[in-house]
Amino acid sequence: MSKFLDRFRYFKQKGETFADGHGQLLETNRDWEDGYRQRWQHDKIVRSTHGVNCTGSCSWKIYVKNGLVTWETQQTDYPRTRPDMPNHEPRGCPRGASYSWYLYSANRLKYPLMRKRLMKMWREAKKLHRDPVEAWASIIEDADKAKSFKQARGRGGFVRSSWQEVNELIAASNVYTVKTYGPDRVAGFSPIPAMSMVSYASGARYLSLIGGTCLSFYDGYCDLPPASPQTWGEQTDVPESADWYNSSYIIAWGSNVPQTRTPDAHFFTEVRYKGTKTVAVTPDYAEIAKLCDLWLAPKQGTDAAMALAMGHVMLREFHLDNPRQYFTDYVRRYTDMPMLVMLEERDGYYAAGRMLRAADLVDSLGQENNPEWKTVAINSNGEMVAPNGSIGFRWGEKGKWNLEQRDGTTGAETELQLSLLGSQDEIADVGFPYFGGEGSEYFNHVALDNVLLHKLPVKRLQLADGSTALVTTVYDLTMANYGLERGLNDENCAASYDDTKAYTPAWAEQITGVPRAQIIRIAREFADNADKTHGRSMIIVGAGLNHWYHLDMNYRGLINMLVFCGCVGQSGGGWAHYVGQEKLRPQTGWQPLAFALDWQRPARHMNSTSYFYNHSSQWRYETVTAEELLSPMADKSRYSGHLIDFNVRAERMGWLPSAPQLGTNPLYIAREAEKAGMTPVDYTVKSLKEGSIRFAAEQPENGKNHPRNLFIWRSNLLGSSGKGHEYMLKYLLGTEHGIQGLDLGKQGGVKPEEVEWRDNGLDGKLDLVVTLDFRLSSTCLYSDIVLPTATWYEKDDMNTSDMHPFIHPLSAAVDPAWESKSDWEIYKGIAKKFSEVCVGHLGKETDVVTLPIQHDSAAELAQPLDVKDWKKGECDLIPGKTAPHIMTVERDYPATYERFTSIGPLMEKIGNGGKGIAWNTQSEMDLLRKLNYTKADGPAKGQPMLNTAIDAAEMILTLAPETNGQVAVKAWAALSEFTGRDHTHLATNKEEEKIRFRDIQAQPRKIISSPTWSGLEDEHVSYNAGYTNVHELIPWRTLSGRQQLYQDHQWMRDFGESLLVYRPPIDTRSVKAVMGRKSNGNPEKALNFLTPHQKWGIHSTYSDNLLMLTLSRGGPIVWMSETDAKDLGIEDNDWIEVFNSNGALTARAVVSQRVPAGMTMMYHAQERIVNLPGSEITQQRGGIHNSVTRITPKPTHMIGGYAQLAYGFNYYGTVGSNRDEFVVVRKMKNINWLDGEGNDQVQESVK
Repeated sequence: MSKFLDRFRYFKQKGETFADGHGQLLETNRDWEDGYRQRWQHDKIVRSTHGVNCTGSCSWKIYVKNGLVTWETQQTDYPRTRPDMPNHEPRGCPRGASYSWYLYSANRLKYPLMRKRLMKMWREAKKLHRDPVEAWASIIEDADKAKSFKQARGRGGFVRSSWQEVNELIAASNVYTVKTYGPDRVAGFSPIPAMSMVSYASGARYLSLIGGTCLSFYDGYCDLPPASPQTWGEQTDVPESADWYNSSYIIAWGSNVPQTRTPDAHFFTEVRYKGTKTVAVTPDYAEIAKLCDLWLAPKQGTDAAMALAMGHVMLREFHLDNPRQYFTDYVRRYTDMPMLVMLEERDGYYAAGRMLRAADLVDSLGQENNPEWKTVAINSNGEMVAPNGSIGFRWGEKGKWNLEQRDGTTGAETELQLSLLGSQDEIADVGFPYFGGEGSEYFNHVALDNVLLHKLPVKRLQLADGSTALVTTVYDLTMANYGLERGLNDENCAASYDDTKAYTPAWAEQITGVPRAQIIRIAREFADNADKTHGRSMIIVGAGLNHWYHLDMNYRGLINMLVFCGCVGQSGGGWAHYVGQEKLRPQTGWQPLAFALDWQRPARHMNSTSYFYNHSSQWRYETVTAEELLSPMADKSRYSGHLIDFNVRAERMGWLPSAPQLGTNPLYIAREAEKAGMTPVDYTVKSLKEGSIRFAAEQPENGKNHPRNLFIWRSNLLGSSGKGHEYMLKYLLGTEHGIQGLDLGKQGGVKPEEVEWRDNGLDGKLDLVVTLDFRLSSTCLYSDIVLPTATWYEKDDMNTSDMHPFIHPLSAAVDPAWESKSDWEIYKGIAKKFSEVCVGHLGKETDVVTLPIQHDSAAELAQPLDVKDWKKGECDLIPGKTAPHIMTVERDYPATYERFTSIGPLMEKIGNGGKGIAWNTQSEMDLLRKLNYTKADGPAKGQPMLNTAIDAAEMILTLAPETNGQVAVKAWAALSEFTGRDHTHLATNKEEEKIRFRDIQAQPRKIISSPTWSGLEDEHVSYNAGYTNVHELIPWRTLSGRQQLYQDHQWMRDFGESLLVYRPPIDTRSVKAVMGRKSNGNPEKALNFLTPHQKWGIHSTYSDNLLMLTLSRGGPIVWMSETDAKDLGIEDNDWIEVFNSNGALTARAVVSQRVPAGMTMMYHAQERIVNLPGSEITQQRGGIHNSVTRITPKPTHMIGGYAQLAYGFNYYGTVGSNRDEFVVVRKMKNINWLDGEGNDQVQESVK
């Protein structure tokens, strides 16, 4: 720099020389060096993290200079691990390191925005109507006006508004909707609270106070693994990543650890230095394969087949031929394998029925409390016993809900028989459903009988009603199901691994393409390692398996392998499912804040899969029928109708929630009940029976029965997670869409029986869409109002993950830029305006709420033996047993703001708790009064304040056992009352510890062990799910109290999934109708469409970040094989079109040899806002990955009121799978960027 001018002849400096001219003395300006010195200067460093649902939860240093964030680097001050473990740091990834770019980029939302057409109507209405509610009514009740601004959604036209204006409009719309249609017509969607729990609670608290509906998320975008609730009664609980280092054999099955779990990947590589063997199982050559000793590449969607074959080897060699004592003891104590199952007589054979219960036997085996919910086994002395631990012992009595090996009646020690072989009364032919013979042009099959008869040892029992029944054990059923010959001359069992009978390695080789020798080898090594180490074999699994329609079969295959080898609950072993940052560690402290349980109970929750399937009318295009899903042994006459019929039946039987709930405004019901001289509950029951009130889901096209207002925050619903994107555009938003298929009416498909059909579906159901975001996402583009939120470096919040045991803060390193606000401040402002606007419209109101039968409550013991539907006259309507609970909530609408900003009295009157246990919180409330101060007057006088986000964080930290040692001891004591065993020793050493918000700002803090989770936070053992079940003898929250391998609910049996089976991907019938229909002259080919997680973004965040766009190709891309590309005439980087009956998208092709033929991959989630031309199919801007998807719910995920198969928010319910989908791929002929004058949509939309 200083020599620059010297390059010019007339500007050269002349200096004094020395050393005979070899040196020259010059005077130069060195100010230029200051630029380098100051580049890394900063005024302060603040700790924060990224609330992006990546599971990383990494601690970062945020550097601030002159009031601006300049950059970020990784923190390195995590508490040290024990000496034999690597430390957690370094934690971070390139995506997180680029986040500060967003703060001052052009993508940043700076001001409240409103669609110009709506703003113009609103301002004109305000001139005519002084009351904001009347002003809103004048717009939305005018069909032409409403249609006008709805059609402009997604077409630009935003203009700057003010906080005063947007808050008033939002409040007026909410008040109008609550008053006219009911509070459950106002809904909100926000995902994964753990990533920024106060921000989630902000919107959920507001919605819950007014009676709105909080939509689930973990199930909706298919991160929920239903096999976990089915097996363990737990939503998801997994090892922290540090526990990988304790393993000595790891299979990474469908989980691309270095790409999607970047901060944790060092544990995966470090453990290999200890000699741990690692195996990758992925259909494509993913990055994880490079880190492993062996790579297995099964055909996508066939993982359950390979798991079955591995299980076949494990059972053959380690349970039958050479039984290992550790494995035998484990399955006897910790699984349902010893439990007896009744057999049902069929035409020439038997079928496995429900589990035998104490109530089935004479005198109920001496059990008086819940005998119909107590499973039965045979003791080693031949006596029938109801062993401790089953779900019947959990409710209604104390002290026997444990896994001690004792008779629940006498207390005598037991050793349960696993098999009846050798002590049987007879040998019976038992039928098992087989689905692996279902033919498909895309997936291989092995033709066998659709009912496989196996020979089982059985006993004949005398029942209490005088009849007799044949029974066998789950162990015997499992051996037969896996096709294992045990000397019974079973023709359908394999004589060797080379027999192509279900489910041998040779059979699996034909299905999956994986050589049988590899299957046998890995199964042997995995099991042998588990035997020698007592369970230190682990399977890391992810979305690669969980996003298929039969995802529970995939997962149960892996879980069975782990259970057979005694791995679950052992450090270094078990099931490690990582999809989504689901672990909200201080959950019980957060719930009262988020759902306003401190003021009123219950809150309204809804599973989003069923919600969007219904209200975006995706059910109108359903091509999958229940008949094709049923077991060949089922009575199909009992399962007629459309898939949505099963959802409606589940709602009215209390299995699933509803939203909206009833076909009338729930605020009206109490008024009508008072006129009739009845209680609201009795009046509702009577009206439902008479049919004068119906469930809203039965008439979804009725103008009163759909959602009206939708809040979206911390989410990109319309650019990332919303399955069936084009259906949402049409039916929820009423704007342009790309649907290519015909509805059931036009194609002559199976119409519903329970749901009223209307030939013309209702478009544009949502009156108002409000989105909060820090950047202009796709969802913002489709919203009516966009509110600018603070970034993760501009607000105070908290973050936890299942990958490590720490709780991290998000901290306001700088004030929110421009006019942005934190989520807490935004919803606080809306609550304040709502309280003002509602006066004269809403006062103190009685709201009738329907609540599904909840898991972890005594109500989960609803229908123990079979399924009865009150509407069909099979039983009476009994709330909380054969129907949802019907409850009343008193709402004080003018006090909404006062309640939002204070902690309510129910925390002292009722207390707090979670997962079935409860404790007193008086001392915690006293502490919160000192920390947060109290309200001086008004409806919340004397209550602790929640004025700021830090106040809210302190509420969570104070009430949660994970962050308050005193509460942890109380929680363990509460659990001890159920189990009869003292568990308080797990937390007494932390009893004095109380973590405050400023503590975690100083350094990450490790949480305290809590009974709401199944692992321990201990200095001597890494967190591992199921650890307390195995080592503290706490039952799993299932029917048997053990790991439930046999699912005996009637629907599970009739759909053929009581035991593990292989079910090939379903046929969504989405390509044949569009193949060649709108040809552009280029070849077309149908390929399986997968959406794995990407390298250059987290979901859709960072997909528009300039740094990440620069490192990647910059814009949407789709990967495909060289073989398929050659067939289609496609070269790398060509523009291609991907479409089916659901919609279309455009992208550039990435042609790669690492992708197998027959599949294509579009990494999740690439938005439609960067480098995207128009579609030749739709003539619109090319879509997103969800443009070619549609929800298809699975009936077995609708089951409820049955022990572990009972509803809980994000715990169990329908899921939004999408990997069974096929698309048509072709090279684009004309690349149209839709940027000409004739395509200028903005000008039209702002008029």
